[in-house]
Amino acid sequence: MTRLKRNLFALLQPIIAVIIGLLAGAIAIVLLGDSVIDTYAEMWNGAFGSFYFLTNTLTRATPIILTGLGVALAFRAGFFNMGSTGQMVLGGLAAAITALYLPGPGWMVLVVSLVVGMAIGGLWSLFAGYMDAKFGINLLISTLLLNYIASLFAGYMVAFPLKDQSGSAAMAQTPMIDKSIWLPKLFSGMSLHAGFILAIVAAIALYIFIQKSVSGYEIRMLGNNPFFAAYGGVKRGRMMVVAMLTSGALAGLAGAGEVLGTQHRYLDGALASADYGWSGIMATLLASSNPLGTAVAGILLAALQTGAMGVERNTNVPLEVASVIQAVLTLFVSARFGYAFLKRRKEKK
Repeated sequence: MTRLKRNLFALLQPIIAVIIGLLAGAIAIVLLGDSVIDTYAEMWNGAFGSFYFLTNTLTRATPIILTGLGVALAFRAGFFNMGSTGQMVLGGLAAAITALYLPGPGWMVLVVSLVVGMAIGGLWSLFAGYMDAKFGINLLISTLLLNYIASLFAGYMVAFPLKDQSGSAAMAQTPMIDKSIWLPKLFSGMSLHAGFILAIVAAIALYIFIQKSVSGYEIRMLGNNPFFAAYGGVKRGRMMVVAMLTSGALAGLAGAGEVLGTQHRYLDGALASADYGWSGIMATLLASSNPLGTAVAGILLAALQTGAMGVERNTNVPLEVASVIQAVLTLFVSARFGYAFLKRRKEKK
C-alpha cells in the first residue's frame, strides 16, 4: 500500500467508523420510539448547525486532538501510554500555578505557562518509561495507575494550599488567572481559542516528524518490528525517552490549553471528568495512530459529544445515545485489531 493510500485510509477510517456507530445509534433511537432523522438533524445542528456550535465543537476537539497525538506517537513506537489523562491534569495544574505566580508581561507568562505545562506532562510520562526500563513495570499498568495519582494530587493542591479563598468560592479551584495571560480567542464572543491552531500545527508537525525524519523512521521501525529494529541498531531506551517525553508533553499542552484558554483557572475534576484523555485514545485507535487521521477523528468525536447535548436539549432521546455510538466505535476498533492479529497469526503458520 502506497503512502498516499495509507493516509487516505487513515482519514477515511474514522469517518467509516462513525457511520457504523450512527447506524447502531439509529437502532437504539427506533427502539425508543423516536424519529431517527429528527434526532440526527438535532445532533448535526448541535455540532455544526451554526458558527457558534461549530466553534464549540472545535473547542472540545482541541484537547482530544492533542492527547490523541501524544498517544499516537507512543503507539507508533510500540509503547502503550494510557496515562494521557494524568499528564493532562498535571500539565494544566502546572500551567495554572505558573500563570498565577510568575511575574512578567502577560504574553511572556502565557508562553512560559504553556512550556511548563508541556514539561510537567512530559516528565510525568517519562517517569512511567523510567519505571519500565529500570524495574520492568509494564507501561500499560503504570500509566493507568499514574492517572489516579495525578488526579488526586491535583485535587489536594486546589482543595488546600492553592484553593481560591476569595468571596464565597466553595469549589476546589485556583484563583482566576489574569486576563492578560489567557490564550486569545480566535473569534470575538466565541469559545474557540488559539489552542486549536496549536493542535492543528502539532498534528502536521508530528506527521512530518514521523514520516520524514530519521528518528521518526526509527520510531516506526521499533513499533512495527522491535527485533528488526534492535538488529538495525535502534536503541529502545533512547526511543522510549523521545516517544514518552513527547507524548506526555502533548497531553500536558492539552491541559495547559484548557486552563489558559477555556477555564482560566484549574478546577478540580474538570479535565478528568470530561474524558478528553480517553477520547484522545479512541481517536488514535480509529485513525491507526496516523496524526492527520487522529485530528479528523478528534473533531468527529467532539461533534458526536456536542451534538448529543443538542439532542438531549431538543428531543426525548437521552444523552446516552452518544454512549451507545461510542461503544460501537470501541467494538469496531476491537474487531479491527482482532482481525489483524488473527491474520498475522495465520501468516506465521
